[in-house]
Amino acid sequence: MSAFLIAQLGKNYTDGRNREITGKELVELAWTVVEEGQYMYGGMVTFLEAENEEKLLVFYKANRFSQFDTRQTTSDVAEPHELVQLLRLL
Repeated sequence: MSAFLIAQLGKNYTDGRNREITGKELVELAWTVVEEGQYMYGGMVTFLEAENEEKLLVFYKANRFSQFDTRQTTSDVAEPHELVQLLRLL
């Protein structure tokens, strides 16, 4: 299945810079890029993974992402933890 992955979204909280853009605006900017890519390359789904934290999950669900699975991370340097996998249809 052709799909897009939003690898990482984040805000800079240094010196009040978090007030320059809202989380919703950040997601919509990323979504605009995905839609442009979909027009050029096809695809029907956008995926992202998030830490299993209630605040993050509420945020992404409010921005039309739906949880479909979870996965355990593996790393030689960090403790394994669960990531929640979410998707949004184009």
